Amino acid sequence: MENWLKWAIEIQSLAQTGLAYTKDIFDKERYERLREISAEMLAEKTGVSTEKVQDLFCNETGYQTPKLDTRAAIFEDNKILLVHENNGTWSLPGGWCDVLESVKSNTEKEVREETGLTVKAVKIISVQDRNKHNKPVYAYGVCKIFVLCEAVSGEFVENIETIETQYFSLEDLPHNLAEEKTSREQIEMCFQAFFDKNWQTWFD
Repeated sequence: MENWLKWAIEIQSLAQTGLAYTKDIFDKERYERLREISAEMLAEKTGVSTEKVQDLFCNETGYQTPKLDTRAAIFEDNKILLVHENNGTWSLPGGWCDVLESVKSNTEKEVREETGLTVKAVKIISVQDRNKHNKPVYAYGVCKIFVLCEAVSGEFVENIETIETQYFSLEDLPHNLAEEKTSREQIEMCFQAFFDKNWQTWFD
């Protein structure tokens, strides 16, 4: 990660924490200005408007912590299930961990919504710092949790997020992967975990 992005992230985090705890109106103004500066740094470097950066990067309150993203690895005949998204890319089924959902229940829910399948989450494959493994780098932290799942029943159901599902061998993975969500290396890791019955959860 480039130094300027680290600085912008740290400034944003400090400002958000300060806004959450300060009682002084003058300190509040200072922290709000620091937030603006972090957004301006990102806008300057990325070409994205300051308003858009503020909407994505500076709209949360409270102590800043990483978001959780769960991804399901489902196998059939030694092939892994990918979902074909509306934008034309492919990824492992999954998404943000919703309020009131655990890692297990969220993984199963996301699979059901995106594929129509009912699955059982059986093992944590990996817990990863997203910015160490996926591009582009995000301005906020994300913990990606890959979960080995077993299909129980169901078939693809049309939905607003995906247009189809398909099983792929490692040798025949599609070229247009949604790299911001699922990289080839992460899919390879899921294959390794599936074939290794003694797989130990890997984490950053």
